[in-house]
Amino acid sequence: MTQEQYCSGCGAAIQTDDPKKIGFAPEAALKRETVLCKRCFRLNHYNEVPDVQLSDEDFLNMLETISHTNALVVKIVDIFDFTGSWVPGVRRFAGNNDVMLVGNKLDLLPQSFNQDKLLKWMRFMSNQAGLKPIDVQLISAEKGTHIKELAALIDNYRDGKDVYIVGSTNVGKSTFLNQLIQTFAGDDDTGITASQYPGTTLNFIEIPLDDEQSIYDTPGVINPQQMAHFVNADDLKVITPRKEVKAKIHQLNEGQTLFFGGLARLDFVKGGFCPFVSYVSNELYIHRTKTENAEALYHNHLGELLSPPSDTDMWTGLIRHDFKIKEKNTDIVVSGLGWITVKEAGVTVSVHAPKGVGVSVRRSIIKG
Repeated sequence: MTQEQYCSGCGAAIQTDDPKKIGFAPEAALKRETVLCKRCFRLNHYNEVPDVQLSDEDFLNMLETISHTNALVVKIVDIFDFTGSWVPGVRRFAGNNDVMLVGNKLDLLPQSFNQDKLLKWMRFMSNQAGLKPIDVQLISAEKGTHIKELAALIDNYRDGKDVYIVGSTNVGKSTFLNQLIQTFAGDDDTGITASQYPGTTLNFIEIPLDDEQSIYDTPGVINPQQMAHFVNADDLKVITPRKEVKAKIHQLNEGQTLFFGGLARLDFVKGGFCPFVSYVSNELYIHRTKTENAEALYHNHLGELLSPPSDTDMWTGLIRHDFKIKEKNTDIVVSGLGWITVKEAGVTVSVHAPKGVGVSVRRSIIKG
């Protein structure tokens, strides 16, 4: 009987029968030392958006098997989208296992921010969510920042046990593991498929360690509140930061509005005069106008001046969220897009975002 093969990119079981199903690869591909399914091959070489055929329930059922193991769980979150990348059920997935919390995409934050304060903030937020991690660390998987230090901590905390890397889609789990492979194995040819698109890893991917234990990359839990699920591939490239985000400051009076492309809108309803500092992709256009003109501008210029979205045929419009800001330096977060820091207290704003996209407030993670 032929031993079952698995895609080294996404972990799916390889099959040669149905090109429309997960794990398909032509028979010629099976002769290669590193086997990739057609989906991962197209993603790696042509940057095509992959179709994901597993449901949210399939992903969650896979992750629940971790609770029956004796392992260390490393939970990765996206610092740039902490709330949107948080997996609420991680305590259940982890069972009695210890959990480390790792904030990825450090390279996207302005260099002026205080890392120690951010670590304390992350620990506070995780405790509020019912997760008490044994340690909290910051990394940039893309740049390799703090990877060696984190690897040493993982090796210490795991104490000879397996390690499971968990998180929502697009937090950088696969990129982090590829950094580990390249750093410690010196292998640039074999890597896990990593991309900006949600749902890249489809099954557990095992990476053997030298003591008969393994590190496992796990499927990312899809968070439907993230903006990534509301835009097409071209627009996703615009809203996904690839380098340090530059703060954009707007001094607004009452009755003024900021459009973030056509994906979100902030109305300054009440508060006299206030600075608003936006942390979004440097590629995303921010347009200021009078609130009284905002509706007409949106309907007449969506997909043109107000872009993305570039494809408006399936666009469902924006839903309003009202906030009364009680403290200075409060962040208003639009999941998967970024956040706006309101610098003054006693301010009333309305934030418009697509229905289903998470909009929330928090204590600012960057003050000053």
